[in-house]
Amino acid sequence: MSIRAIDEAPLSRFHRKLTWACAGGPFLDGYLLSIIGVALVGMSGELNLSTGDESLIGAAALVGIFVGGLFFGAVTDKLGREAMYTIDLAVLVVGSVLSVFATETWQFVVLRFVLGMAIGADYPIATSLLAEWVPNRHRGRLLGVLILAWYVGAAAAYVVGYAIAEIGGAGAWRWMLASGAVLSGVILLMRIGTPESPLWLVNKGRTADAQKAIHKALGRTVPIEQLVTAAAEEQSAARGRFRDLFQGAYLRRTLFCGLFYMCQITPMFALYTFGPAILGSFGLGEGNSGNLGSALISIVFVVGCIPALRLVDRVGRRPVIVWSFALMVLPLAVLGAGSALPIAVVIACFCAYALFSGGPTVLEWTYPNELFPTAIRATAGGVATSISRIGAAAGTYLLPLSLDRLGIGTTMLIGAGITLVGWLVSFAWAEETRGRTLAETSALPGRSPAATDRERDLERS
Repeated sequence: MSIRAIDEAPLSRFHRKLTWACAGGPFLDGYLLSIIGVALVGMSGELNLSTGDESLIGAAALVGIFVGGLFFGAVTDKLGREAMYTIDLAVLVVGSVLSVFATETWQFVVLRFVLGMAIGADYPIATSLLAEWVPNRHRGRLLGVLILAWYVGAAAAYVVGYAIAEIGGAGAWRWMLASGAVLSGVILLMRIGTPESPLWLVNKGRTADAQKAIHKALGRTVPIEQLVTAAAEEQSAARGRFRDLFQGAYLRRTLFCGLFYMCQITPMFALYTFGPAILGSFGLGEGNSGNLGSALISIVFVVGCIPALRLVDRVGRRPVIVWSFALMVLPLAVLGAGSALPIAVVIACFCAYALFSGGPTVLEWTYPNELFPTAIRATAGGVATSISRIGAAAGTYLLPLSLDRLGIGTTMLIGAGITLVGWLVSFAWAEETRGRTLAETSALPGRSPAATDRERDLERS
């Protein structure tokens, strides 16, 4: 289904505001996942936390993201983007406030799990809403901005954590957790009043509501007849069942989105852990100053995403992801030489990996939203997120063991192998979706309703 008033609209103030509001979710993800690591330093001493307690608190949010993405993407496809878009932020506010007053390990574990579920839910909610509102030619870049916000949020958490630790004194960790509640509240206010996705409304047969939403946001009036026709086409594209993701051509797309995401994020988490040790040679790896080093690592990954944001809409999704994965293998393979490498080579490899990883990074949420129809779009995004978190959790848990038993060189070679699998998956299954409508990108092979629309329009003209 294609609504030209949306697909061909000029980029407006509404689109920019929506992008910022949607980016608030990934920003909070990066912030909340990172600030807990800084806060744990003070929490451990004051609450007498064991190593096992710290591991449970740290892992609870990752498990929550897995559950939230898996289940709430489907809920979003049933209840709508607008309703879930604010509910999940309200959960983040409440959960962050309650974390300030928690005193027991189990309380932190439960609250971190709930926060993780809300974050995991927001990924498919915010990305599907943005994808269904932005014009075709800007979709890849604006969806890529969302993942960029994750790194900005992580960097902000380390900077804020550093500042609070310096001036806060005893109990400063509670102020760190409180900062998450404040930021969540600000982003919640930004989201209030956002109109529902017209594509979702049309998919549900609510054509009059879709017409009002388009007029409110873009100032354009779409003939109701056009929306009725679009509704019939959209409702025939997919039945909106969870199991549709694991049947036929959609199964291949589901595996592609989940596997390339997982292969990208697993070594990245290893580099996040390896990074502070590199920066330690510059005096930024010890004590509270290590938080500034971690912030710099996040900024390096932000820089890597910037060229990719332009390339995905200029040269296309497929060449960007295929070439990026191929190039990402090289610095990891060089790092396989281990600690014998000169520090300059190690830093150069780290920066090269961060630069090349921008391609798959900015496409993590673009592909799931483009390859599936409206009825299962958020569901697909949630499943892809959940699959990726398997790799993130495994990487976080296994990395210390690998470093201890196998050494840094072998660990980096394992990362290179995982990245190579990401290249193979992308080379075999990545599709080109640049400049096409969501109806065209999500249509199954041999079935393109949007193309049929255009052919009819050409015949009439």
